Amino acid sequence: MLRQIEGSRGVAEAVAMSRPEVICAYPITPQTHIVEALSAKVKAGQLAAEFLNVESEFAAMSVAIGASAAGARAYTATASQGLLFMCEAVYNAAGLGLPIVMTVANRAIGAPINIWNDHSDSMSQRDAGWLQLFAETNQEALDLHIQAFRIAETLSLPVMVCMDGFLLTHASERMDLPEQEQVDAFLPPYQARQVLDPADPVSIGAMVGPEAFTEVRYLAHARMLQALDLIPEIQRDFQQTFGRDSGGLVRPYLLDDADVVVVALGSVLGTIKDAVDELRADGLRIGVLGITTYRPFPAHAVREALGTGHKRLVVVERALAPGTGGIVTADVRTALAGRPGYVSTVVAGLGGRAVTKKSLRGMLTGACEGTLEPFSFLDLDTGLVDRELGRMRATRKSGPSAENMLRDLGVTASKIG
Repeated sequence: MLRQIEGSRGVAEAVAMSRPEVICAYPITPQTHIVEALSAKVKAGQLAAEFLNVESEFAAMSVAIGASAAGARAYTATASQGLLFMCEAVYNAAGLGLPIVMTVANRAIGAPINIWNDHSDSMSQRDAGWLQLFAETNQEALDLHIQAFRIAETLSLPVMVCMDGFLLTHASERMDLPEQEQVDAFLPPYQARQVLDPADPVSIGAMVGPEAFTEVRYLAHARMLQALDLIPEIQRDFQQTFGRDSGGLVRPYLLDDADVVVVALGSVLGTIKDAVDELRADGLRIGVLGITTYRPFPAHAVREALGTGHKRLVVVERALAPGTGGIVTADVRTALAGRPGYVSTVVAGLGGRAVTKKSLRGMLTGACEGTLEPFSFLDLDTGLVDRELGRMRATRKSGPSAENMLRDLGVTASKIG
């Protein structure tokens, strides 16, 4: 059924049709509309689930862990500082092998405080043992949530579905909402691999010493790698059931004759493809590789998609590892180890800065001409940075850099709010 609907509401519909039994949430921008919609469904009797309003994000993940360990299908959502606050429990959920599904409405991490979109939050948890699926569109975000429950419960591993805050969560567009009967046919009732049952007592999460800890971690790694075979299978089953291709490991676009390939995750792919279409009309052979499954990293699929004929790769990063540079770039380089080629990292869209076709066209033209630097920031205001660096050199007590630069721009905190 086609409906014009906000991304968050569409995700809430998908989660509800997946029949979660426990939903636990603490509101944080920009994921709040998702759990608001789910709570309204529970209150109206449209969803047979227990909805728990908890006192923090740490509590939300702790409740999800308890519910899943007791055999319930569990769901939560968070963003930014909320994901960091639940970090200890995030690792515990993965270590315990609990198939929780969580939406991460991607948002920048402070300080300074920023409520807008980038991928800093989910990237900070990339090695926590959760699968990470990134949506390019709201339709894909809806579809990935339905797939996520099946992936999680097949592997007994938790899954994050990452969708760009505001750019997707608060954008209204036409979405194809499935029928409940379709979801029920695709997603069977949850059967726990491990369950806390007073009639059959077991310990989950017991102390493990040096004699077996390495083996526990090895098994966690092995189960993550199983996802690389499972996800394409579920992608095919989803297409057969719902009539559209969604999810998977990677998404190639115009790669066959490309001299330059752009690699990226999330909603920025749409703008990149538009820029590439325009540049191809000008005679530049550029392609795009979208990564849908970021954890586990689909190294083989990336190698297969890219082949050996591309002269240059450009990885567009929506997060930054200070002192290192590109996060996704490191995974791409590892996947292509031993293959010739030049890889550039372009950090773009931090803290919600717009990634425009104009800026992408200029950057990609430079990549085709061989003038793009190995590491760069798209649309960096070098004058603003240089003024602050000058202050820092001139006096020890130069003050807080963020506030100094806002004053240079004539912006105050009240104007931002």
